[in-house]
Amino acid sequence: MSNVKLKHGTWVLVADGEKALFLKNRGDALHTDLDVVREVREENPPTRDQGTDRPGRFNDGPSAHRSAVGETDWHRVAKERFADEIAERLYKMAHRGDFEEIVLVAPPIVLGELRKKLHKEVSDRIVAEVTKTLTNHAIVDIEGILKGE
Repeated sequence: MSNVKLKHGTWVLVADGEKALFLKNRGDALHTDLDVVREVREENPPTRDQGTDRPGRFNDGPSAHRSAVGETDWHRVAKERFADEIAERLYKMAHRGDFEEIVLVAPPIVLGELRKKLHKEVSDRIVAEVTKTLTNHAIVDIEGILKGE
């Protein structure tokens, strides 16, 4: 269970590899009232639907030996690009002064990618991290989960 205290004006980013919700607490620490500021979606079908070519092969040198090249995980590549985009948006928002504090909510892999790409101006404002996938939950459910209910 999470138990995150959200002061008035604290932002919450709820993200996965395809969707991000930028939420702002219009309430206070006791009565959380998250409001959607922005929603970002990116279509990211499974790798099997993105790559149609067979993995390549290359020569190992002067011999007739050939080695296979591993198949690219296009789904994972798209998640990494999405983390880049979200990190850039957060930097611009922080630089403009849109938020003073932010809570990051994402699955472990996405949270790790995001952490690597965040600018210091954003990472200094992170007050909590929650490793959960909540992008498809209702806002009222997200509020309850963050409060530990």
